[in-house]
Amino acid sequence: MPIRIATAPVSWGILEFAGRSSQPPWESVLDEMASAGYSGAELGPYGYLPADPEALKPALAARGLQLLSAFVPVRLADASCHAAGLETARRVGGLLAACGCQHIVLSDDNAAAPHRLRRAGRIAPADGLDEAGWRTLAGCVNHIARRMKEEFGLETVFHHHCAGFVETPDEVARLLEMTDPRTVGLCLDTGHYVYGGGDPVECIRRHGMRVRYLHLKDVEPAVMARARAEAWDYFQAVAAGVFCELGRGCVNFAGVLTAMNELNYAGWAVVEQDIIGGMGTPLESARRNREYLRRLEV
Repeated sequence: MPIRIATAPVSWGILEFAGRSSQPPWESVLDEMASAGYSGAELGPYGYLPADPEALKPALAARGLQLLSAFVPVRLADASCHAAGLETARRVGGLLAACGCQHIVLSDDNAAAPHRLRRAGRIAPADGLDEAGWRTLAGCVNHIARRMKEEFGLETVFHHHCAGFVETPDEVARLLEMTDPRTVGLCLDTGHYVYGGGDPVECIRRHGMRVRYLHLKDVEPAVMARARAEAWDYFQAVAAGVFCELGRGCVNFAGVLTAMNELNYAGWAVVEQDIIGGMGTPLESARRNREYLRRLEV
């Protein structure tokens, strides 16, 4: 089965930290996803799309969209936040399971640590967690992933993310070494991996079957270089357009897709062009992103 292509509300500026009053109606976002040629969608921030599966499922089905997963940020390095993080994951996991999903996308609560927000894209070893911090973070990932499997039959895929404690290739590798491969896979986000200093194709070669879910995101190299040179924080880089339309940046998408095909990957690839509300032209960008992938025969 070929790789199937989906998108996510973040490409319309729907972000966890954004105020709902400035966001477009969810109905229009789903309409535009479908009209742009996508057949799947992620949930976006919990509560943006209907949280009642009896309302959400027909809304998606009417547009020919399949719900795939949801991004769940948790303060993984702070043990005092673990109980609340698990309850958030359980709330989201219940909705995903009721809608027939197979995955939940777990991430650190990115930008919660101010120094990681400031240093995003320029992380050095001294910016990272100590041994105790890594044990705390990985232990929470393992615990949540085990509960998601036991309670909802969901596989957890971990999303490395700039401005969080798992950003660089070495941090991604450390996370995978410390987590259970039976319950924790990797959501490879091509844009965040590049901005974090890595090569997504090399990530696939290195981690193989641990890569179980894809976010396709491009990076504008001139903006990335300026962000690093001028020490921008993560949100400044996003607002400046560091994540551009697919094919206009430096990510080797043909190489990524070839490497995933060599793993016989038959899942979904979610197109994301992270923007802040009011930026760009989401529908037109979504159409161009989909057409770019068609030219790559996906």
